[in-house]
Amino acid sequence: MDIVDVREKYEVKLMDLPNVKGVWTGKKNEKDVIFVGVTHKVLDSSLRPEEKIPKTLEGYEVEVEEIGDLTAYTK
Repeated sequence: MDIVDVREKYEVKLMDLPNVKGVWTGKKNEKDVIFVGVTHKVLDSSLRPEEKIPKTLEGYEVEVEEIGDLTAYTK
């Protein structure tokens, strides 16, 4: 399964986790990676097991990026 298919398969589940604001694919050190954007990072120890973002999904590395709160731009 390619990385886009894997992202699409898990995107809804990831978006339901606390503080998650976005999921996208990209490159890190020339490797395909799934990025998960969160409002702020928290210690793993403060999360229940079902709230933790996995380190990999179907062989692809998952990177957590702190992106803050997102606000829609209006004119």
